[in-house]
Amino acid sequence: MFPLNGAWAHDDVAAFLDDARIPVRLACRTPKGGLWMLSLWFEYDPDAGQLACATAASADVVRYLREDDTVAFEISTNRPPYRGIRGQGIATITPDDEKALLRRLLERYLGGTDSGLARSLLDPGREEVRIELDVTKAYTWDFSDRMPSDAPEPAE
Repeated sequence: MFPLNGAWAHDDVAAFLDDARIPVRLACRTPKGGLWMLSLWFEYDPDAGQLACATAASADVVRYLREDDTVAFEISTNRPPYRGIRGQGIATITPDDEKALLRRLLERYLGGTDSGLARSLLDPGREEVRIELDVTKAYTWDFSDRMPSDAPEPAE
């Protein structure tokens, strides 16, 4: 298991990431040394301490990660109470020939594969890869004790 600091234990991280339907924000370096950040759907394997994402083989991030496999990431709520996990890791890129990971992510985030977006992503001509992130260290935070769980709805 990876080193973890902050509000949660590894079991809490696993529960949060299993529940979360928000993307991972992934940061890496470009071949010229610049910074690049993008959001990707993910699934978490608590036994391996690994995040897995899917993207097109032709995506810029694939080329960048082949040059430099070190990453930073964050998965956090966008509404109060703010909570989440951020950290560092090493990325490995492998083919997703049968698009098995992509199909699981479509189920997880869209509830199925019956949409225009899903059909587009599953197009047989589209080559898909897995980006597996081996987390090397992480930090968690949870402001639930000091923030309301729901912001009031705006008055009409």
